[in-house]
Amino acid sequence: VQLQASGGGLVETGGSLRLDCAVSGLTFSNYAMGWFRQAPGKEREFVAVISWSGGFTSYGGSVKGRFSISRDNAKNTVYLQMNSLKPEDTAVYYCAAAPRPGTDATMRRVEWYDYWGQGTQVTVSS
Repeated sequence: VQLQASGGGLVETGGSLRLDCAVSGLTFSNYAMGWFRQAPGKEREFVAVISWSGGFTSYGGSVKGRFSISRDNAKNTVYLQMNSLKPEDTAVYYCAAAPRPGTDATMRRVEWYDYWGQGTQVTVSS
């Protein structure tokens, strides 16, 4: 199983980035997909999750209204569109996959996910 995150980089405050996570080695359409982030010295933080069908999405409070998660099951890829970026969004962003249904609360937990990507760095300059 491989989750390959890409699209990170350096952007100015107020700018936008789109992260992609290409998945292989599993039946992508059977998995809920999440995005998390981790800044230096901090715990891994929930960012967003999307159900296997794309019919359910949920966001962390600090990104709601600015970030959007989507998926393309034909391309085995999940996306995170990030708009109105702030310096506090600076972190390594990770995608993750979970093969089971869950509640909004459980899908925000790191322990709910079975597979993780390697992370992509996002840096927002002030």
